[in-house]
Amino acid sequence: MGVNVSIVLPCRNEEASLSLCLNSIKSVMSKLDYSYEIIVSDSSRDRSPIIARKLGARVIKHDKIGYGNALMEGFSASKGEIIVMADADNSYDFQEIPKFLEAIKTSDFVIGSRFKGSINKGAMPFFHRYLGNPILTSILKMFFHTNISDAHSGFRAIKKSALQKLDLNTTGMEFASEMIITAVKKRLKIKELPVNYHKRIGCSKMNSLSDGWKHLRFMLLYSPSYLFFLPGLVIFLLGLLMMILLLPDMITIKGFNFDIHFLILGSFLSLLGFQIILLGLYSRTYSKAVGFEEHDKLIDFIAKHISLERGLLVGLVFFFIGLIISFKIFIYWVLNGFPGIFEVRKLIFASTMGLMGIQLIFSSFFLSLMLVERK
Repeated sequence: MGVNVSIVLPCRNEEASLSLCLNSIKSVMSKLDYSYEIIVSDSSRDRSPIIARKLGARVIKHDKIGYGNALMEGFSASKGEIIVMADADNSYDFQEIPKFLEAIKTSDFVIGSRFKGSINKGAMPFFHRYLGNPILTSILKMFFHTNISDAHSGFRAIKKSALQKLDLNTTGMEFASEMIITAVKKRLKIKELPVNYHKRIGCSKMNSLSDGWKHLRFMLLYSPSYLFFLPGLVIFLLGLLMMILLLPDMITIKGFNFDIHFLILGSFLSLLGFQIILLGLYSRTYSKAVGFEEHDKLIDFIAKHISLERGLLVGLVFFFIGLIISFKIFIYWVLNGFPGIFEVRKLIFASTMGLMGIQLIFSSFFLSLMLVERK
């Protein structure tokens, strides 16, 4: 008889709690009409693997450190059509497994939400409960347009057929975010259930600042619009505004003079912002080209409507605007007998336009190379 359900427990030195977890799982699963296996993905140095084998679990022994590594080792060894995962520290109530198995019938991926359920006193540190988890979950919801309320819950169920579509790669705690983000991008049907969360047995393996940064870093890398486009656009528009205002002459605001130095700063910000925007465009194009993104409206629009020739044309227009302004200044200087002239404002503007034009010309070639397979 084939295995219907694989229950995967990532485990590192959980000898104090593991037997409680395994007995609870066996107790609830014995009442259900499912064939199942319990997999303990273990990198422990204590008695955890001995306890697991004694209680009938399959132990997948490895020396890889990290939450993501442990789960991927367990997933690789699993035989079930449905995979349930939870921590081996007795913080989750395994008597709630049946509602996951019921929910997965009409979805691809089920997540247990501690914030929709109950969090026992002392189960979650104050910083995690009121700052870390809510802030990181809110960022994930904003970046990836999902309604998940607990992005870092470790109690989950997923169909193996859905898991195989995700191509997960991260090795640490950010694996929890990667699962959700890639599931959203692959348009899996996700359901959330309230779960109870208890105080763990033993010492936590988490590093709050390091793990929090890994989650945030992963979300930023998977969301080029927020990492590149928005900061780049703000910087570019600020620099452009400064140049436009200061190109004619110095301006004075409440006794403060803004002159040539701020015009130079405006030029710098314009070029910096423009380059960051282009980097965002590169990253989104690359994500689409290698399959990280199946659908990207901006890149699809560019591939369909903006050809290499049009990009070159706009770049050349920018470049020649700068060149013409510079040439006019040069002709004026020559025709007037090489006098000392002060046309720094116009030269700064001309140089900025010329450099942006050159950036755009070569960026058009680069983007065209990445999009050539997609056209």
